[in-house]
Amino acid sequence: SAPGTTFELAYKGVSELKQEKESKDPLVRETLYSAERLEGTLRNVGTHACGIIIGRDDLIEHIPLSTSKDSELLVTQYEGSFMEKLGMLKMDFLGLKTLSIIKDAVENIKKSKDKIIDIEDIPFDDAETFKLFSRGDTTAIFQFESDGMKKNLRELKPNRFEDLIAMNALYRPGPMEYIPSFIRRKHGKEKIEYDIPEMKEILEETYGITVYQEQVMQLSQKIAGFSRGNADNLRKAMGKKDLAQLEKVKTLYFDGAKERNHDIKKIEKIWSDWRKFAEYAFNKSHSTCYAFVAFWMAYLKTHFPAEFMAAVLSRNLSDITKITFFIDETKHIGIKVLKPDVNESEVNFIVNKAGEIRFGMAAIKGLGGNAVEEIIAERSRNGVFSSVFDFAKRINLRIVNKRSFEALAMAGAFDSFENTHRAQFFYRENTDDTIFIEKLIRFATKVQERQSSQQVSLFGDAGEIETSDPPMPECKPWSGIEQLRNEKEVTGFYISGHPLDEYRIEMKNFGKNRISDFKDNLKKYNGKTIVFGGMVISAEHKTTQTNKPFGSFVVEDYDDTIELRLFSEDYLRFRHYLAEGFFLLISARVQQRFNAAEQLEIKITNIMLLPEVIEKNAHEIKLKLLLDDLNDELIEKIEASAKSNKGNCKITFAVYDSFEKLNLSFNAANIKVNAQEFLNFVETVPELTYMMN
Repeated sequence: SAPGTTFELAYKGVSELKQEKESKDPLVRETLYSAERLEGTLRNVGTHACGIIIGRDDLIEHIPLSTSKDSELLVTQYEGSFMEKLGMLKMDFLGLKTLSIIKDAVENIKKSKDKIIDIEDIPFDDAETFKLFSRGDTTAIFQFESDGMKKNLRELKPNRFEDLIAMNALYRPGPMEYIPSFIRRKHGKEKIEYDIPEMKEILEETYGITVYQEQVMQLSQKIAGFSRGNADNLRKAMGKKDLAQLEKVKTLYFDGAKERNHDIKKIEKIWSDWRKFAEYAFNKSHSTCYAFVAFWMAYLKTHFPAEFMAAVLSRNLSDITKITFFIDETKHIGIKVLKPDVNESEVNFIVNKAGEIRFGMAAIKGLGGNAVEEIIAERSRNGVFSSVFDFAKRINLRIVNKRSFEALAMAGAFDSFENTHRAQFFYRENTDDTIFIEKLIRFATKVQERQSSQQVSLFGDAGEIETSDPPMPECKPWSGIEQLRNEKEVTGFYISGHPLDEYRIEMKNFGKNRISDFKDNLKKYNGKTIVFGGMVISAEHKTTQTNKPFGSFVVEDYDDTIELRLFSEDYLRFRHYLAEGFFLLISARVQQRFNAAEQLEIKITNIMLLPEVIEKNAHEIKLKLLLDDLNDELIEKIEASAKSNKGNCKITFAVYDSFEKLNLSFNAANIKVNAQEFLNFVETVPELTYMMN
């Protein structure tokens, strides 16, 4: 039935339904009877997530109020759409994590540099901050961190705050198509034209392109003599994409424009443009607020990068994918991220005296907030810990227990102590023995008990309770992979760097899929080839019930794992790759399982070792760069890297100018490079992108 149809109308239009009302089946009769009773009643009561109603008097004088089950705030019982008609003001107050990051960064600056930053007093014409935007170096900058936005910023090269406001409003479905024109007009490579002269004053700041609802409101007043009320009605119709309301305003627009003797064809064109604009209309006030907050963040990242990134990391601890991404960004801008340390770590990420970021102990699973507070409090009272024995003897062992010690050791929080490594804490002298952590805690407990009893003794002598520390166990340190796995177990991610980091370029260029893309969505990839890289974290070689060999192995990439199997000829062909710790690039086809058409399987078609991928596949590296970025300094950097990393891979260049639609391609004369080493260099140069053949 059509929307809005009632049972009364439905009975008249569908005789069969009316017959069912008199059905002999009591369930059918009662269902229809109940449905009629429920018709028109509210299904549920919703509360706007951030809408606040403001009035000049006590709200109870004007609207009915009730309490919300989820909040102590009062809520209105009227629909939100009626509020403004009743003279109330509705404001949306968004709670942004961004503001907390800014607050944390300012606090970090005060702690690390003893400098007080009044974020509301920073200069909005700061040249260095605009350079950051112009480089597209906007990872972790609110509203400006997508790859597409970065590309546009590099071409726009914003040098005034108004550019950021406009780009924020334009970078969304619909107005995106105007971004190239906006950029060309800013740089004087496209003529700026106005349909009528009156438009220049209002559209000049956006280079003749209508970007904001406010511009349409101002233009409607100037062109058609709209009152502020009618201009606001036009804005609302655009904001809500209410085409019916737009048609009502249309008559007023044309009448007013004709009275002012405007050319009918031009005002028709302007109205047509506005109709199209209504599909994506955005208000400047909203965009300005976003750009304002983004500039604050960019200013902090420009002038206090370590303190800013420490705040970003602390506020993203619950998101493993983001924390890994932001650690990569921190390293990219030249700041070290150090593992937790009982002598330096605070609750959250901090910046130490060397300007490096130190992991927060709150990130360590199994440690607990009370244990973290105890460690920091004891360090504040009596100074840094000189050894793991000093730590154990001084700390409250009821709060920092065996599980806490294990988590600290696995995360590397004791690594700074001399002659100490992580494997020692879990070492057993023989299979029946306890691990060293248990011995350490027993030793520290006895020392604390003696100290306690000595304090209550009348004739106690402090020298009598001195006990020499036992030796640390002699054992082999963990391997790099083992250390990383244990870090991940207690923090959820790899602190010292992901095992795949060494093959990041291979993963980026040859692994077109991530495991999370297809693992739970094989139907989407049915009949398609997938290529993904990863590390083998476990592998088993088995036999079937019919005594045929097969292999089962688990592969892990940056954010997921998957179990794969190899049978028959495929197993014989690839079994030597099934070894724990191997780094692989796997090509496979998603297809229907044999004798089970309703099930899909991943059939492996090829496996390569990631360390050999570039060597075997890279014959040519094509460097792509913007004409405006081409300068002597960049050329010298590329040449120096090429000459110091000689090999067998050819280099070609593609220089482009998006304004003039110009593309120039040429070869590097007689220079061939080691692809792996040269690409490591290219990855550090923001102006360069590349393709590999």
